[in-house]
Amino acid sequence: MLPIPARGLSSCLILCAAFAVVSVAAASDLDLSTRRTDLSAADQKRVTDVTRPTTDFSKAEQYEAMQAGAATSIDPVTEDSFSHISANIPFEEEQNFRLGNALFKKLWVSAPSSTQASDGLGPLFNARSCMSCHVNDGRGKPPEGGASATSMFLRLARPAQTPEEKDAVAQARAVNFPDPVYGHQLQDLAVPGLSAEGKMAIRYTEEAVTLGDGEVVSLRRPSYAVEDLAQGPLDPATTISPRVAPAMIGLGLIEAIPEADILAHADPDDANGDGIHGKAAIVRDHRTGNLALGRFGWKAQNATVRDQSADAFSNDIGISTPDRPDPHGDCTDAEAKCRDMPTGVQKRLGNEEAPGPILDLVTFYSANLAVPARRKASFPETLRGKKIFYQSGCISCHVPKFVTRRDSADKAQSFQLIWPYSDFLLHDMGEGLADGQQVGSANGREWRTPPLWGIGLTQTVSGHSFFLHDGRARNLTEAILWHGGEAQKARDAFASLPGDDRQALITFLESL
Repeated sequence: MLPIPARGLSSCLILCAAFAVVSVAAASDLDLSTRRTDLSAADQKRVTDVTRPTTDFSKAEQYEAMQAGAATSIDPVTEDSFSHISANIPFEEEQNFRLGNALFKKLWVSAPSSTQASDGLGPLFNARSCMSCHVNDGRGKPPEGGASATSMFLRLARPAQTPEEKDAVAQARAVNFPDPVYGHQLQDLAVPGLSAEGKMAIRYTEEAVTLGDGEVVSLRRPSYAVEDLAQGPLDPATTISPRVAPAMIGLGLIEAIPEADILAHADPDDANGDGIHGKAAIVRDHRTGNLALGRFGWKAQNATVRDQSADAFSNDIGISTPDRPDPHGDCTDAEAKCRDMPTGVQKRLGNEEAPGPILDLVTFYSANLAVPARRKASFPETLRGKKIFYQSGCISCHVPKFVTRRDSADKAQSFQLIWPYSDFLLHDMGEGLADGQQVGSANGREWRTPPLWGIGLTQTVSGHSFFLHDGRARNLTEAILWHGGEAQKARDAFASLPGDDRQALITFLESL
């Protein structure tokens, strides 16, 4: 077994900080205004008024239970609660959702195959379908001693080293650089005739944390390693970062939030002195190459739902699309046997294994998975917990609400009051959660604020209660106690609460 530490974390942070400064120059062609252009003056006032954080916790806010606006699902709570279509989708578009759902569940097979529209898997891969990682469209988890790590994988990356590489990161043409042999992701599965690259190993140590009222909580600190590497050790500069699959709900609505409203919460230099340094991730749209605001992925490395989908097809399943056209997926030139394996490209169907219509349908499905309605939003214990959540400073990063663009391309997502509880910015989360891996604008301690909507249904939908980017937290209390860096003050406020107040805050989160 080869243990992989977070190598050179301090030097990585210095480099990453420099890149972040330079990347502002790359963003000069992107409109970073905090003024919306899709609203009249009257509408702008309405939006400002309705998105202002409440100070009245005596009752639920108007429309609060419908946390995705008119798109909110009010279907009964079941394990399928994340798999419903947005409630306001026109009837004529429901077929595209169903087709996208079928493709999301589709099991790809290795080439050549008699089922030519389904072959092209890998040759190296982590999963055979989108649903394999996002079971019930929900959150992934660590393997927990099981044989399969399908919904969790290891990102492989090194920082820029040459002037050319540094310029590529600064201009957002690259987010980082792959291991020269194993590529961007450790692939623990392979098609027949090929060996997997290796497998992930996790060890945990328990650490006791004593809270303000004397209660002791045990946190587990993970240590990651790679075993059975097929072609020798990783490059000394390569870092590894574990990632679990996120829940799929509300993605189209997140994409419909105006850039201006997200940027209005950015404060990279902490000009207001509150200790929160929200930073925008500037990336490039895969299809157009234009600069855009990153808002998807654990480090906000993707600008659109389509970008996120194309990345998953390529890196997780090894399937090519028009946006990621290499049919060998993450196979590097050093993996010659992998590069020589047959692919599933059928010229009569297109130049990719998943041609444009397939990527379009999977993107549509992913963008229109409904957010479930709140439960018990008006209950006294929920409102009490909400007040504590706000007063503890959690909403500095977990911004409660936005109003989506009036001119959104998808009318079902247009001008909706939504409650994702995220600012979608990058924040330093402290040494405890650091992975030492630069991803574009994000350095080794920074992560995008994840949305909280649906978090209370994790056990129901996914059958577990593991949280954070690597699933180390076994419940919401542990997840909060892992917060550090910019979130340290809010974490400490939670830790100092009496037990019944902490439970009230958890009750609020479970209502989302």
